Amino acid sequence: MAAGFNEAGALFDTVLIANRGEIALRIRRACHELGLKTVAICSEADRQALHEETADTFLCIGPANATKSYLNKDAILLAARLTGAGAIHPGYGFLSENAAFAEATENAGLVFIGPDVKSIATMGDKIAAKRTMIAAGVPCVPGPDTALPDDPETIERIAQEIGYPVIIKAAGGGGGRGMRVVHQPDALREAFALTREEARQAFGSAALYMEKFLERPRHIEIQVLCDTHGNAVWLGHRDCSMQRRHQKVVEEAPAPGIPDEIIQPVGLACVEACRQIGYRGVGTFEFLYEDGRFCFIEMNTRLQVEHPVTEMTSGIDIVQAQIKSAQGKHLELRQEDVTCNGHSFECRINAEDPDTFLPSAGSVTHVSWPEGEGIRVDTHIHEGYRVSPYYDSLIAKLIVHAPTRHDAISRMRGALAEARVEGISTNLPLLRALFEDAAFAKGETDIHYLEQWLTTWRAA
Repeated sequence: MAAGFNEAGALFDTVLIANRGEIALRIRRACHELGLKTVAICSEADRQALHEETADTFLCIGPANATKSYLNKDAILLAARLTGAGAIHPGYGFLSENAAFAEATENAGLVFIGPDVKSIATMGDKIAAKRTMIAAGVPCVPGPDTALPDDPETIERIAQEIGYPVIIKAAGGGGGRGMRVVHQPDALREAFALTREEARQAFGSAALYMEKFLERPRHIEIQVLCDTHGNAVWLGHRDCSMQRRHQKVVEEAPAPGIPDEIIQPVGLACVEACRQIGYRGVGTFEFLYEDGRFCFIEMNTRLQVEHPVTEMTSGIDIVQAQIKSAQGKHLELRQEDVTCNGHSFECRINAEDPDTFLPSAGSVTHVSWPEGEGIRVDTHIHEGYRVSPYYDSLIAKLIVHAPTRHDAISRMRGALAEARVEGISTNLPLLRALFEDAAFAKGETDIHYLEQWLTTWRAA
């Protein structure tokens, strides 16, 4: 079901999809269901991509190197101008949270299907984001909402006030980079120097901040949906604690074992924060949850990889909602209309060795996906498809939905057993084993659980 927007407004009729892989296909389908034409772009390495066959217009914009194709702002804007596209959808990754690209898109007279430049810039700076969330009443991780000074003695005093262990983070960081945990005072100065240099090289800014390091938290997300007229709702919550090196492997909705009376005020605070900053489109608030307490860590100002589990439980097409918001349509859905039905899991299927996690490029010789009630597969691969070594290893998302979490686990077990991808290595064996794990089945996990479990699984 599409989100409850009225039908007023239609600022564009053609969308250029500035992305690749499964998300490009997902956006293309949403556009076509809304009666919009699409323009697909690709690099030379992706000429065989499935969405080039289904898009209305297709252009190759550069070589395999992403900096010369999917990250090439000028080439993408030129492709939009040549094809008559009125809007650009960035998907996730690549330029999806790049404020400079959003600004260049709008300066070119095009609609950026995402938040406005100010929101992206504010929430992309972790210090500014934390300050904004505190002002809106969103609970945050203990620690100051200012950048760390250069003075080592002041930094040591701040750490002492927070209480060890602490974590030092890059203000402009993301993707698990630019952060270090410090357990003892004698390791603080070195950690600060190393993180500052890493931040300077990786993100172009040496600004750092410090927070309390939570020992055994879960990673909980709250999905929001906003229009351009001050209306906003939150669409339930997700648990994304199954991570390896800060990269998610399995997600589920709703997050198990969290009482409504604890999470509802947090969801409403997220909605209020969106109203205060004039946020538009879709976004995700990320929290650490420990001992019944939520602590905000960051906001993703884009579509999330794991959006399907929220779609399955809320019945709302999040991609269509994102597009309708960009068209200026009014959100007629009210918070009391949002319900969460059943339980959903998503497994990220990657082209990688399940033991070493090294990427596995090559040709897919056979692929077979499960079918049936409550099973969904978002993928761009097919027999004969060549998995490129140049990009992220995600090749498919296997999603299930069932009335209860127990039923959803059973359904995912069966779906994983049926899934077949041959010619390359995938993490399917790992996922199958994980869904047989007793602690995972009970929901007794945290963000460190998967890496600990992997040690035992490899030894078996």
